[in-house]
Amino acid sequence: MGFHAKKTHLSFGATFAFPFRMKTRLSTRVAFLSLSLALCMVAVPAFAQSGGAGVRGGVSGDPDQFYFGVHLDTGPLVEMLTFRPNVEIGLGDDLTTVAANFEFVYWIPIRRTAWNIYAGGGPALNVYRWDRGGDDQTDTEPGFNILFGIQHYRGVFTEFKVGLIDSPEIKFGLGFTF
Repeated sequence: MGFHAKKTHLSFGATFAFPFRMKTRLSTRVAFLSLSLALCMVAVPAFAQSGGAGVRGGVSGDPDQFYFGVHLDTGPLVEMLTFRPNVEIGLGDDLTTVAANFEFVYWIPIRRTAWNIYAGGGPALNVYRWDRGGDDQTDTEPGFNILFGIQHYRGVFTEFKVGLIDSPEIKFGLGFTF
């Protein structure tokens, strides 16, 4: 009746113990999201030179929700292209949505102004939790986002997203990159 674990050696020399069976699908999802976001933050050293972290919020349609979240802008991967992963939490419509978005953004400078236009997209992992009077259900679905936005050089931005597959269908948000 003991806890049995398999020791795993990772490539950087650390040893971790993982149980043979995960207790729930939710713990697997949380572990996957945490690892993915950690890799996104560690993988790109350009973050220290340009880009930055930020906050965002707005409204979505289908589901009808208010959302808030955080993002990381890596700075240029190649000329004018950045990686901008973000996590957004939506509330409303008897539903909680957690969206992990792995988006790439192409920047288009506007001459003689302090603003830049951007367009991009990327895959998403969406976790939906319905609360229907004690009968809670959770579902994880893939998605894809296409986005357009405009950002001031001091960090304030506004963004419009269209969701495909099982992402929220439409989002309009405001945010700030530090």
